[in-house]
Order: sequence, then structure tokens, then C-alpha cells
Amino acid sequence: MPAPDRPTGAAAPAPPPSPGHGRLLAGVAWAVLLLGLWLWGRDIADGTGVGSAPTTGDIAAVGRPLGVPLPPPHAPVEGVAPQRIEIPSIGVEAPVVARGLDTDGAVEPLPFDEPRTVGWYGGGTRPGAKGPALLVGHVDTETRPAVFYGLSATRPGARVEVTRTDGSVVEFTVDDVQVLTRQRFDADKAYGPRRNGRAELRLITCGGTYDRASHSYDANVIVSAYLTGERSGTHGRS
Repeated sequence: MPAPDRPTGAAAPAPPPSPGHGRLLAGVAWAVLLLGLWLWGRDIADGTGVGSAPTTGDIAAVGRPLGVPLPPPHAPVEGVAPQRIEIPSIGVEAPVVARGLDTDGAVEPLPFDEPRTVGWYGGGTRPGAKGPALLVGHVDTETRPAVFYGLSATRPGARVEVTRTDGSVVEFTVDDVQVLTRQRFDADKAYGPRRNGRAELRLITCGGTYDRASHSYDANVIVSAYLTGERSGTHGRS
């Protein structure tokens, strides 16, 4: 898939280096490690404890437009494990695989040889249920863009569809895009619900500046979306 054009001011990743040793995409690994640590002190599946996240300067880094009309939220539905994700505005169509926690309590990293695959934290919320379902993906490989390369170009109002293992599809609408640096990283903003009682989706990848010495990015792109529709595998859109 050709890499999408990025908006002015977007936190675009650095161009891939020349072929050589495999690159450790430490930005996502760092984020999911923090998720694993955060999970010890909070149950993200119940959707409690965190209100709507405040607007920060980080949102402006990806050019969040003001006053975008957004549809009303759909009531949460039965949560079902995800199988595939589509984000038409940035050309994403990818399989989703479940990830658990490793022996250190961190979320298992995505396989580096599967850059077009999205990982879902299977110990948390299932898409469609109340609370934020967490999905992570790599931004690039050593030689080409990966599944979430265009994630920072996502805009509020964009549609995200998740096909679930029972054949049903839950549709989400993006309402928030942030770039959180390591210094300003807030686990509640990244992983907690934006608004209590809603079914939400959180998409996470690397962002900011790539440091060739440490083989890592210095920030994460965090896209938040909320449930706005549901349809079964055999019926029309609700």
C-alpha cells in the first residue's frame, strides 16, 4: 500500500534506513510495556475511573480540526473478539490477532515479521463492549511502511470498522488524535475511556522522531474512536 500523504505538522516517522539488521520498533514496545504496568493498578475493561481527556497541545501536532460534526454514540453491544480492521480514509485493511501479557506483565509484542498485522490486547475490552478496546500496530519496518504508517493522518470523523469473529461489524468514529511523547506520556489518556459508559476503540503506534542510535521513536500516536453503529454478518447497517 502506498504511504498516505501526511498533513502539515503531522508527526511523521523518519524515512526507513537502508537494509541491514532488523530494526526494533521500540515505540510500540514501550507503549505496551507501560500498558502492562498500568494494568496492575486499573481494570480497563470496566470503563470506570477516567473522565473525558482534556485537550492538549499534543492534539494540535496532528492538526485536529475544530468543530467537526460527529455522530451520536451507539449504545454498547455485546463484546466479541476482533478479526479484521478497516480504516478507509488511510487505506488500512488488516487482520487482527490477540495478544496477552508476558511473564514480566507487559503486553506481548507484535511479531516483527508481520508488519501488516494489528494486535489486540485480548485481556481487556472486546470491541463493541463498554470501555476502550486497545489495538496496536507498527508504523514501519526497515524497508517499508507498516500497517499503521498513516495513523497520524487520521482525522476526527473518520470511520473505523472492526469485523468480529462472529461475522458482525462494529463501526467506530474517530473523535481524538494525540501524539504523546515519553516525557508527556499519560497512561490514562492513552488507555482509559474518553467518556464513561461508551464503547470505544484506541489505536496506538509509534510517532515523533526516530532515533537511529537507540532504534526507537520518542512518542506514540494515540487515536481514539467511539462506537457509532453495528451490523450483523447477514443484515444491513443498524
